[in-house]
Amino acid sequence: MDLHPQSVFEAIGGEAPLRRLVDRFYDHMDAEPAFAGIRALHPSTLSGSRDKLFWFLCGWSGGPDHYVQRFGHPRLRARHLGFAIGVSERDQWLACMRQAMRDCAVPEALQRRLETAFFQTADWMRNQTEA
Repeated sequence: MDLHPQSVFEAIGGEAPLRRLVDRFYDHMDAEPAFAGIRALHPSTLSGSRDKLFWFLCGWSGGPDHYVQRFGHPRLRARHLGFAIGVSERDQWLACMRQAMRDCAVPEALQRRLETAFFQTADWMRNQTEA
């Protein structure tokens, strides 16, 4: 039994690898037609989105609370209510992150751990029902 389980932040290797993951995520979103639905929900330039996701994931994963220090509590659902997020957008976000994790050689066990957590959060963010 591990009495000191490793945080996601530690397991991924800290800020630099987490930043690479976020940047790769947005590179895919910006370039691949399969992710056009979620890309359309973002501003024309992704630099602010890249920073905010990186800052959020740092704290969420057990590292420094950069996002909270800048903006306060994340209130994820409230901050995203203005965007139509359904199953398609959820699945695009998850597919984009899955590809970024593979590109960044995130270890498979950590990928599975993250996919479970990301799915729960992304599904909770949905505010649209599909017809």
